[in-house]
Amino acid sequence: MPAEIERKFLVDEVPSADDLGRATSMRQGYLATEGDTVVRIRITDDAATLTVKGGQGMVRTEVEVDVPAAASEALWLLTDGRRINKARHRVELGDGLTAEIDVYGGPLDGLVTVEVEFPSEARARSFEPPAWFGRDVTDEPGWSNDALARHGRP
Repeated sequence: MPAEIERKFLVDEVPSADDLGRATSMRQGYLATEGDTVVRIRITDDAATLTVKGGQGMVRTEVEVDVPAAASEALWLLTDGRRINKARHRVELGDGLTAEIDVYGGPLDGLVTVEVEFPSEARARSFEPPAWFGRDVTDEPGWSNDALARHGRP
């Protein structure tokens, strides 16, 4: 089963614009939540993806399927009240790892998080984040994008 191994942090100090590089704007809307299973639609300028995630914390099941633009917009209409907007920057950390820095807009304006995906649980556990990453919120359910979309900041 496809797994996502990821840690999430609240950013204390946002890197300079030069270090961040180009951003990808995205809209995420949540179609359904049942227990630990979440179904979302993510729409960028270039693509749309339907994602099902199961579980909580650092290791989760994740299945993604590309969705045609017309279908993604139809699904978007079903997410009213469960949406987030953000700009995602990718920063290479070295050693094969990439930081995905999300700068939120709308009701979450001012919130900045960073996520890193890992090839193994051991690698994730041994990761020493840069100081600017801030507090690790991986195991705090209130900081998941689904929870942020439904309830705002914890």
